[in-house]
Amino acid sequence: MIVKIISAEDTYDIRKKVLRKDIPLPFKFDGDFDKGTLHFGAYVGEIQIGVASFMKVNLEGFSGEHYQLRGMATLTEYQGKGGGRALLNSAEEILKQKKCNMIWCNARIVAQKFYKKNGFTTTGTQFNIKYVGPHYKMYKTIKK
Repeated sequence: MIVKIISAEDTYDIRKKVLRKDIPLPFKFDGDFDKGTLHFGAYVGEIQIGVASFMKVNLEGFSGEHYQLRGMATLTEYQGKGGGRALLNSAEEILKQKKCNMIWCNARIVAQKFYKKNGFTTTGTQFNIKYVGPHYKMYKTIKK
């Protein structure tokens, strides 16, 4: 498995297939083209199997430099095979160089176990995103 930095447009196909399937919400995100935003793609051979975007957004109530993880998705047939973990690990190494000390996300309930397994902690109370369902804010401190 290889992880590469990709363009925002290169995330759209998987975002549509996995995160926005039958959901009337945009797959193009505000912040996709902001100066500090980074997009990553996971590949098995030439096949793109996963994506993740990291936007320079601080989580309220925490100090330091933060990046919000958005649009993380792995094609269904490749889930559970290490693509998500590879995306997180690769991004973390690059974000360390950018003086980032925390990654956070709005985690769907179905993904909460995955994030916990990868070092994230839940904070705050459950909230709902229309059409998508219940979420928790989760974060991971990056050790330098």
